[in-house]
Amino acid sequence: MAVHPTAVVHPKAKVPASVEVGPYCVIGEGVELGEGCVLQHHVNLEGPSRFGAKNIFHPFCSIGGKTQDLKYRGEPTYLEVGDENNFREFVTVNRGTGPEEKTILGSRNHFLAYAHIAHNCVVGNDCIFSNNGTLAGHVTVGNFAVIGGLSAVHQFCRIGNHAMLGGCTKVVQDVPPFMIADGNPAAVRSVNLTGLQRKGFSEEAIRGLKDALKVLLNPKYNLSQAREYLTEKGPKTAEVKELLEFLKTSERGLEKPDSVVK
Repeated sequence: MAVHPTAVVHPKAKVPASVEVGPYCVIGEGVELGEGCVLQHHVNLEGPSRFGAKNIFHPFCSIGGKTQDLKYRGEPTYLEVGDENNFREFVTVNRGTGPEEKTILGSRNHFLAYAHIAHNCVVGNDCIFSNNGTLAGHVTVGNFAVIGGLSAVHQFCRIGNHAMLGGCTKVVQDVPPFMIADGNPAAVRSVNLTGLQRKGFSEEAIRGLKDALKVLLNPKYNLSQAREYLTEKGPKTAEVKELLEFLKTSERGLEKPDSVVK
């Protein structure tokens, strides 16, 4: 194990021999690191936290700290992280709040400088959090989502698969999968066309989503009416079905440009 002499590793931390620990890093009690992780320097990892393989921690990130929720009373809470995540400078990730609760991050996510993941969040795989992208507690983010720089997501909101937030976006309601949301407060603006094309989605799939979005943004429909219309008469692609299922389970609703759908 390559541990710099200035690093502090708790004797009850689990650190495989393949892990690199740079100068002035601190690995606390209850931290479990997977094979091939790299801590560059001045990294702080707190537990109980479990990390998969080949995660990279850049200088001054602090991962696994206790929740900032004022309800926290010191109960054991957890952080679980997958493989090959990239935590850039000053990224912060907190553990859960209640007894035995978890914050969960998937694999291959890229968290740019100053991104923050609060307590009880669940983040999928292959997401990008631009600089200062911030999640409040209990937020769920799907796979391949992009969180724009300086964006903030309210507690209990959901960001769907392949969704994208524009820079400086204030999210107070759900952002459906495959869509772009932007503004303050955020509103669904368009299908995430470039993102879907880069991921190889078919023209049929993209056209179906565009047609569905026209219905969702039609001012004569509220959310329930738009769902009903799309279920009966809308495109039958897998992507539209995923969109409808997301909307069916939405508790916070979504915001249209210039009007709120409840």
